[in-house]
Amino acid sequence: MPAERIWLDVPYAEKDLAKTEGARWDPRERRWFAPRPGLAGLERWIARPDIPDLLPGEDRSLGSGLFVDLVPTTCWFTNVRSCVSQQDWERLRRMVVNRAGQVCEVCGASADREAKRWLEVHERWTFDERSSTQTLRRLICVCTPCHTVTHFGLAQVRGMAGQAMAYLIDVTGASPAAAQRHVSEAFALWERRSSVVWELDLSMLTGVGVAVQPPPEAWQRAKDARRELSRQRAPW
Repeated sequence: MPAERIWLDVPYAEKDLAKTEGARWDPRERRWFAPRPGLAGLERWIARPDIPDLLPGEDRSLGSGLFVDLVPTTCWFTNVRSCVSQQDWERLRRMVVNRAGQVCEVCGASADREAKRWLEVHERWTFDERSSTQTLRRLICVCTPCHTVTHFGLAQVRGMAGQAMAYLIDVTGASPAAAQRHVSEAFALWERRSSVVWELDLSMLTGVGVAVQPPPEAWQRAKDARRELSRQRAPW
């Protein structure tokens, strides 16, 4: 009888190293594992307990459908991935993708390596203007094209605005004029929110044993955001 597999939490950036140390890939589970006990080089990736499918305080109805969801400049450098360890991010990513049934929660597409379409995790936030608090309220599984639409500003910087607009129209069924109006309204909201320095609330994660590293101070984030904007707007 084969020995029970020892599952690993291997961040994507470390997969080649884990493979060198003896890790193997299970294509059905889409997860790395140690083929036997005692492989010292794999101990750093030994899996921690699974994260529950519903995070404390998570609202899985928040932000349904495909829409432009721009992150205020004063919230840059505060995303979940930058505030948790790579191993905890892998635990979160695996939970979100698996509970979605390995398909995009917006358009229903699955991952397709040949099409360069992946399943990614997007964060939905609420913004309380009275307390200037940015609160994580949902993690959602999205495919690469949907994620590109969501971060429309980044799509513009990368020269992909046309593809993003076409995909927005295709998925939502909106007319070109309505889609353009939606994008314009999203940027107007972004401008307003970018004038506020927000405090970060990631308590949805700390309740399930995910260690959160404090982001840079708010003033530092605002300074870094201004520098990044200047870099992006500079002539190439």
